Amino acid sequence: MTPTAWKVHKFGGSSVADADCFRRVAHIVESDPAPRLAVVLSAARGVTDRLLGMVAAAERRDRAAYDAALDELAGRHAGMAEELLGAKGSQTFLAGFGQDLEDIRGILQTVSLIRSAGERVRDLIAGFGEIWSTRLFTAFLQSRAKSAHVSWVDARECLVVEWGPLGPGVQWERSRERVAARSEFARDGVAVITGFIAVDAQGLQTTLGRNGSDYSASIFGALLGAGEIVIWTDVDGVLSADPRRVPEARLIEALSYNEAMELAYFGAKVIHPQTMAPAVERRIPIRIRNTFSPEGPGTVICERSEGAETVKGITSIDAVALVNVEGAGMIGVPGTAQRLFGALRDEDISVILISQGSSEHSICFAIPETQAALADRVLRRAFSAELRENQIQSVEVSSGCAIIAVVGDGMAGKHGVAAMVFDALGWAGVNVKAIAQGASERNISAVIGGEDVTRALRAVHAAFYLSPNTLSIGVLGPGTVGSVLLDQLSSQVARLKQDFNVDLRIRAIAGSRSMLLADPGVDLGRWRDLLKDGQPTDLRAFESHVVTEHLPHSVIIDCTADDDVASHYAGWLARGVHVVTPNKKANSGSLAYYRQLREARRQSGAHFLYEATVGAGLPIVTTLRDLRDTGDEVRLIEGIFSGTLAYLFNVFDGSQAFSSIVHEAKNLGFTEPDPRDDLSGTDVARKLIILGREIGLHLEMADVQVESLVPEALRDCSAAEFMARLDEIDGPMARLQAEAAAAGEVLRYVGRLTADGQATVGIQRLSREHPFAHLALTDNIVRFVTARYADNALIVQGPGAGPAVTAGGVFGDLLRLAAYLGARL
Repeated sequence: MTPTAWKVHKFGGSSVADADCFRRVAHIVESDPAPRLAVVLSAARGVTDRLLGMVAAAERRDRAAYDAALDELAGRHAGMAEELLGAKGSQTFLAGFGQDLEDIRGILQTVSLIRSAGERVRDLIAGFGEIWSTRLFTAFLQSRAKSAHVSWVDARECLVVEWGPLGPGVQWERSRERVAARSEFARDGVAVITGFIAVDAQGLQTTLGRNGSDYSASIFGALLGAGEIVIWTDVDGVLSADPRRVPEARLIEALSYNEAMELAYFGAKVIHPQTMAPAVERRIPIRIRNTFSPEGPGTVICERSEGAETVKGITSIDAVALVNVEGAGMIGVPGTAQRLFGALRDEDISVILISQGSSEHSICFAIPETQAALADRVLRRAFSAELRENQIQSVEVSSGCAIIAVVGDGMAGKHGVAAMVFDALGWAGVNVKAIAQGASERNISAVIGGEDVTRALRAVHAAFYLSPNTLSIGVLGPGTVGSVLLDQLSSQVARLKQDFNVDLRIRAIAGSRSMLLADPGVDLGRWRDLLKDGQPTDLRAFESHVVTEHLPHSVIIDCTADDDVASHYAGWLARGVHVVTPNKKANSGSLAYYRQLREARRQSGAHFLYEATVGAGLPIVTTLRDLRDTGDEVRLIEGIFSGTLAYLFNVFDGSQAFSSIVHEAKNLGFTEPDPRDDLSGTDVARKLIILGREIGLHLEMADVQVESLVPEALRDCSAAEFMARLDEIDGPMARLQAEAAAAGEVLRYVGRLTADGQATVGIQRLSREHPFAHLALTDNIVRFVTARYADNALIVQGPGAGPAVTAGGVFGDLLRLAAYLGARL
């Protein structure tokens, strides 16, 4: 921008809403070092609507209503004038303002008599708001005496426009001559210009339509050869999405003219495309800034925008109807589209988006929902003969739709962009009804259900790293494992969000009695205290909170061992909720329910992760799945699957009674509260069933031969009685240990599964050289014998019990889920 170039500032209605706003605008103008400033103002917020409302009241002959509105406007502006200029300084402004009010009152009385107001009258009345705001601001700026040569410019003496089918067209030559004749534009200083208003070729007042003051700024920028146009509003600039729907929407630093036009067309809060046209033609940068946060950089709109982003913004249009005209008689018939869109044009029906297949069998397009019924009638009338003769089979109108648009110059020529868009929509469970993309490749648009808009915006926004890939998570069972998991998450969620743009948002925690529901998320540093004051647990309310419209992915983590919770998995998966769990009940329950889980997951596309059900944090399920998926033949799976039983038999060497080792293990937290849950062997059997079903075996609990270490007499008594009588098992166990030691062997509690479905769980005597004989305390060990690993079995070994490693296994599954959903970890 050259030293003598003009700089245009435009302030919207919210920026000049009251006296404080006027002071703020004055400070912004006075702080700009540019020698030549053109300041275009809108009317104060709400004034234009109020003025037009008075015209409507006059047409209804409601004098009380328009008199009251006039009095309200008089009081508002008089109050601002006295506050800004003082009682004496405001007299000149108020004199002219009072005359305007009398003129308006006379016009309204005339309208009331004839009960009708033409467009000329509406334009005349509507333009007073800008006259008042600019006169007042000019006087205020002059009174501060910080800017030289402050002058008021009535745009009606400069701008000549002619309204046509596309709106007001500027008569450039006449307007340029008028501007050149104005002394205010021949010198340095501040020219305060009325926005919104102009005159037509006959010299009669007209307006530039809605967003007219933006258009005024762009026109004056072009007429004055400005180096920059700054549009001041009440937002920080153009955002990557609507922040009411996408809280993580961020400021876009720069947009190209084309990107801005595309975003504005599809509903984003950007300067209107038509109003940009004069600046675009002359390549004048436009900057959007916040009056209430002037230190911010805003968004610059220019010929070419720099930046690494493939996608600049995601926006939407609500309340859309999708119309589909379909028929074999349309194929290869010239002029069909012309007839269709011509019929719509004749009824002033606006077509927002068009999608047509290459077969020409159908034409699909989107229109405003308010015009859906009219469009249906128009098309049925226009193609009545073709419908009657079945050349066109159907005209279908689907209301309740919306359009989502993904915009960015960086999309052009870049592979995989469309795939990312539709993958994100697919994972979010959003059905796409129609698709459109222009040859420029800077816009991909899709018609979706209106109820899916927020979910779609959030999912696509996250996919392009404009916001974190957010998972709405609910944790059930904040007990031994769940509490450790929550603490692990607390220590890592900030790092994962910062380093990988993954937002693991814990929004619900539920125990057996109370639950905590929070939005946007639970404060994980205080979850224990917050849960104490939670509400009574209600699984239905818990689920409804986790599965929220504005977050694209929902996850329930079940850290309980509860059968009732596991019975909800199928419903959650069918709804598209991802499930992560160390709870073995679902995968080892009835085969019918197991199949129901698989079918629900397959139908919805939801993920079900349960690595921690076998071996806690060890990669046992994953290893087995990889073997089978890569074509290996699994012949035998055997191992020590219980950390508790591994500890008991590692320590049990005959030097102390078996019962005392159980007491010791319970005190160390290595057993369940009731050790029979471990000693019965049922837990190991469940793990064998899970692994067997992974390789295609149809195992039920009855198919597993289980050797329980709990004597028959102690199986039905209380836990306390069981512990008191535990020494009853010492004799049989001592004999087994002695016999094994005499043979140079050790005792181990082993689960074994063959490829033909033979499943056994129980005590085995093994040589001291056997891999199972050399384990550290609570280690699990699993041995896979396969076609590939026949001579030297594949072994997975490590800690298989304890809250930390189990929680770590669940956390690992959660991160795998995030990766499946698109996170780059």
